[in-house]
Amino acid sequence: MPQTVRGVVALSKGADVEVVDIVVPDPGPGEAVVRIASCGVCHTDLHYREGGINDEFPFLLGHEAAGVVEAVGEGVTEVAPGDFVVLNWRAVCGQCRACLKGKPWYCFNTANATQRMTLTDGTELSPALGIGAFIEKTLVAAGQCTKVDPEADAAAVGLLGCGVMAGFGAAVNTGGVQRGDSVAVIGCGGVGNAAIAGARTVGATTIIAVDVDDAKLETARTFGATHTVNGKDEDVVERVRELTGGFGADVVVEAVGRPETYEQAFYARDLAGTVVLVGVPTPDKQVTLPMIEIFGRGGALKSSWYGDCLPSRDFPMLVDLYRQGRFDLDAFVSERIALDEVESAFDKMERGEVLRSVVVL
Repeated sequence: MPQTVRGVVALSKGADVEVVDIVVPDPGPGEAVVRIASCGVCHTDLHYREGGINDEFPFLLGHEAAGVVEAVGEGVTEVAPGDFVVLNWRAVCGQCRACLKGKPWYCFNTANATQRMTLTDGTELSPALGIGAFIEKTLVAAGQCTKVDPEADAAAVGLLGCGVMAGFGAAVNTGGVQRGDSVAVIGCGGVGNAAIAGARTVGATTIIAVDVDDAKLETARTFGATHTVNGKDEDVVERVRELTGGFGADVVVEAVGRPETYEQAFYARDLAGTVVLVGVPTPDKQVTLPMIEIFGRGGALKSSWYGDCLPSRDFPMLVDLYRQGRFDLDAFVSERIALDEVESAFDKMERGEVLRSVVVL
């Protein structure tokens, strides 16, 4: 039977979010109902509330989550009731041209639940990134559930569902950071710090954190930055070159999504180096670079989609590293809050006071 539970929705553009009753259907073929244990408050949820993604209101917010599978529909083999899972928003299909080329992390036909959760009056909800996890229980495609070690802290490992995976993957999967590399990360929020932590985990020896906030730069040191550069006080490109023997970094991760910081990333890399854009720009942003510089510097200019991750491969691996004390997911959890504190968490996030507020149910 369908269940009625509490969840956080954005009913209209720009309005404060509300905690309301939501009807969750029984799982159909290929679907699962997950009892949510935790969900991080991500900037993408704020974009949804502000109408920055699309205008398909009302939205059921939340997508960076962990929980326990409660029920599965017909044909589900990936998970079973009782499994502890991290939710992902790129459930690979296995059949599209990317999957058939052996690159499922680029899957162009990812799955979401077929049925919709609704308000009690029958109004269909649009789940954020196909998940909708600021809720006691949610309905997702079974492929959006990745089974991980049940002994792990849900509030910490749930962050792999978006921001931490995006940052780690930008450095390691997309950027290909290896032992002995030099890395610069521009923008030291949650995603940028995850890139720094990822670079440290795989053995980068020079890790340069760049931001305009001294407090964020100090935090970046705790995640593994060996040097910091405040872009308000120093020329970012020249300072990165100074710290890398005059050459520039092997990999530069841009975690801001602005033309001026992307240009810094482009010129702060070594010849044949790699720039990775993981900061999400708004549609109006444009960047202009001399073609002779693009040609002459060589290397690669890449964008990173969800850290180019394969959840079935990367989530369990990162949880294992966390459990071994080699990747500190706990450090990303700034506070643990209740469902009715999401709106205040948005305010703290906009003021730069937290890496992640995490709703714990």
